[in-house]
Amino acid sequence: MSTAREDLLAAGLAVFDRDGFEGATVAEIRSRARASNGSFFHFFTSKKQLAGTLFLEILQAYHAAIITAVNDTHGAGEGVARLIRAHLDWVVTFRREARFLFEISRSEWSEEVRGAQRTENSRLIDSIERWRAPLLARGELQPMSATLFFSQIIGPAQIFCRAYLSGRHPGDPREQVETLIACAIRAVVPPGAPERAGGTS
Repeated sequence: MSTAREDLLAAGLAVFDRDGFEGATVAEIRSRARASNGSFFHFFTSKKQLAGTLFLEILQAYHAAIITAVNDTHGAGEGVARLIRAHLDWVVTFRREARFLFEISRSEWSEEVRGAQRTENSRLIDSIERWRAPLLARGELQPMSATLFFSQIIGPAQIFCRAYLSGRHPGDPREQVETLIACAIRAVVPPGAPERAGGTS
């Protein structure tokens, strides 16, 4: 059974998705969650704080899906494919959350939220690096910074998914997964690099 806090976060997500951040009101969020004014302000000081909390919880869930996609048994090509598939699967499965994370979330979060976001991003990069570092050492991946590597893998898929989330691309983005994987592999895997058994499935 959900808690009052969880109900408010779920209501906030629904209202932000429908009305945007600017259009959403505390009254509408409370009404959807069937929460009193006192209950809302027991958990959150403002609409912005609720939105920042929601942003961090969604970010953590997204990162968890990406982190669990690869481990040290996956070679370069297979790992790249699994990361892209994980991104696309999460966006389609959690479309409302993805819209909030990538389309609706605010740029002027509090410094506390910004700091927590930086920490979460560092954890994601560190987890991916644990898989990537041995492949770099063996020459199975192109040498580049962790940030550049991740942007080459997820960046194009994320741009494509933004078109899906905004309605500009009506089809399921997973229909283009093989093309996205092939382009990413060309960007980060050296031509002729060895690939361990396992393929790109």
